[in-house]
Amino acid sequence: MADTQSRTAADTSGPGAPGISRRRLIGTAGATGVALGAVGAGAGYAVASATAPEQQTALTTLGADRVMFHGKHQPGITTPMQARGHVVAFDLAPGAGRKEAAALLRRWSATAERLMAGEPAGADDTDVARDAGPSSLTVTFGFGHSFFARTGLEKQRPGALDPLPDFFSDHLDKARSNGDLWVQIGANDSLVAFHALRAIQKDAGGAAKVRWQMNGFNRSPGATAHPMTARNLMGQVDGTNNPKPSDADFDKRIFVPASGSPDWMANGSYAVVRRIRMLLDDWEQLGAKAQEAVIGRRKSTGAPLSGGSETTEPDLEKTGPGGDLVVPINAHARISRPDQNGGAAMLRRPFSFHDGIAADGTVDAGLLFICWQADPLRGFVPVQRKLDRGDALSEFIRHESSGLFAVPGGAQKGGYVGQELLEG
Repeated sequence: MADTQSRTAADTSGPGAPGISRRRLIGTAGATGVALGAVGAGAGYAVASATAPEQQTALTTLGADRVMFHGKHQPGITTPMQARGHVVAFDLAPGAGRKEAAALLRRWSATAERLMAGEPAGADDTDVARDAGPSSLTVTFGFGHSFFARTGLEKQRPGALDPLPDFFSDHLDKARSNGDLWVQIGANDSLVAFHALRAIQKDAGGAAKVRWQMNGFNRSPGATAHPMTARNLMGQVDGTNNPKPSDADFDKRIFVPASGSPDWMANGSYAVVRRIRMLLDDWEQLGAKAQEAVIGRRKSTGAPLSGGSETTEPDLEKTGPGGDLVVPINAHARISRPDQNGGAAMLRRPFSFHDGIAADGTVDAGLLFICWQADPLRGFVPVQRKLDRGDALSEFIRHESSGLFAVPGGAQKGGYVGQELLEG
């Protein structure tokens, strides 16, 4: 689809191939387009492949894949999942306001456009990614709630950006939550992603400083015998029923309409970002059947416990020989289904993370949960409230940081992200 803004070079036979940057293209490890999440289906923390099997790319051509910076929507939303990601929040420096923010977004947009084309960041490029092509690099920019007060633009702050409510499962670290500005970086090569991260950080200069940074990963294509839904860090097949761009109501659920309010958010979206730690030591003590009861799906195939294949809709009324529900009343697959949440849905596009061993001696690993929706009050919030009240999976996860960001539509050629807001 055009909205994915992605194209692949047709000829990768050599460094001079048409449509490819001046860098020599090499084979890279990339993503299947399957995100890793906290398991389930429908509107919960399930994550689906953002690309169809026929779109899978051979390992030898991944470096040539290019995503376009300019377009109706920003890249990194409907773009197929990448193998490596960084999410970073910045706070404007003391004394920096609207003028400095506009100059920063102009610099960031110009750098992102060059890097996504496989070109050097600028005259002082670090050469970290010299030998790689674009590798499906995307750079996405958003604004936090606090940004508008810092820049005198409170009247332009969307109502949908009101702070998220408190949830029972929250154990939030304020230092790793929120922020004035948010940047998401994804690529199918780790050095390409890191190169973009350093360029964005350097471009911030004296206008903004890093508030927090998180790093994640996804499965690389070619790691399985055939394209398939990924397994998350809990070992579950994860991501069967994510909304797809081909769905009739996809744009309505994910993007702010062109006639939406405020005007500068037309064709944009709202990103909820949560660091969800998986309590793997506790999870791994459960037997396979107990894990399946928590999720409501077979661990081997991802099929619902009520029968069928991975894509079969769970039969939530089916009972076993003893009269008990086959899919338990508190199973994640049951609670997270759109029809159990008033039709609420969101596009989940996260990264897994592993940050070593925590101070308490447990594994510090889990999910950098990123979901996209036209309105978080009708997307993320109702689903999380439902999960908060009785999801069996809640015992094995912990929400440790949180942020909500307004992500405007894509920049026009010659313009920059957020221009309508900052110059309107």
